[in-house]
Amino acid sequence: MPEAPVSIPRGAAVARRRSWWARSRPLRVGLLFTSPWIIGILAFIVYPTVASLYYSLTQYDLLQTPVFTGIDNYTTLARDPQMIAALYNTLYYMVLWIPLNIILSIGVALLLNLKLRGMSVYRTLFYLPVLVPAVATSLLWVWFLNPQYGVANWLLSLVGVAGPGWLASTVWSKPSVVLISLWGSIGNTMLIFLASVQDVPQDLKDAAQVDGANAWQRFWAVVLPMLTPVVFFELIIGIIAGIQFFTIPYVITGGTGNPADSLTVFGLILYRAACFDFKMGYASAMAWAATVVIFVLTFIVFQTSNRWVYYQSGETR
Repeated sequence: MPEAPVSIPRGAAVARRRSWWARSRPLRVGLLFTSPWIIGILAFIVYPTVASLYYSLTQYDLLQTPVFTGIDNYTTLARDPQMIAALYNTLYYMVLWIPLNIILSIGVALLLNLKLRGMSVYRTLFYLPVLVPAVATSLLWVWFLNPQYGVANWLLSLVGVAGPGWLASTVWSKPSVVLISLWGSIGNTMLIFLASVQDVPQDLKDAAQVDGANAWQRFWAVVLPMLTPVVFFELIIGIIAGIQFFTIPYVITGGTGNPADSLTVFGLILYRAACFDFKMGYASAMAWAATVVIFVLTFIVFQTSNRWVYYQSGETR
């Protein structure tokens, strides 16, 4: 015969529940204190992310109910000629800005690491552009690079050189934007490299010097390998920032991307689609396409980093 179920006295069950309630008190207190952060993550990150993925598969203009269209937005995106131009401009910017930002920041960090009087003043001056908002920086450089009354062409005229059209020229507009971006970004990147340069073990540099290595050889064989983790970090950050590049071309061109769409970058056409054409479904598809591109490029960098990223232990990543 089957055994009769064992009954738990009511008092024991209540005591067990009370015991569980007491044991879970640290968890409940922790959730209570972290609930603002959890709610914020769910409301402002998780929900918008999931919603944008859904909207990317719909036709949605903010005024009417979204109509599911499948991958039509993505196929339209692949055939959009303006998208091809924007991707070219964005890629042009990234190929120039990312390496120049890293190389120039390393050079400035090495200079600011010299033992000279008043070096703290020089470090402050190089970092000051970071504190200037991107909008103010863009307006300042629009005046500085004006082809008619700008300071840049006036300085060139003093040495008998006819200045280019800068932001008004289809040839010089993208290099000009790269120059403006470098002016605002080198200070921040330099600060990170400066901390890394100062962290290079002095005994390694002394050993290389004893072996007869000159300054360049010490930098190439000792200092630069120690900087590769920071280079790796800045490369990832540069890829993300480059694809999201928006503020400077928007302020300079007023959102038009002129001259002749030479400054129409990916972020600019996404902004137009969402805020001017009210094609929220199409804009969401563009945002997810950018996310995929960032993921692919970041994955490639991570996969190749074990060949060139070194740490003080002597091992590659």
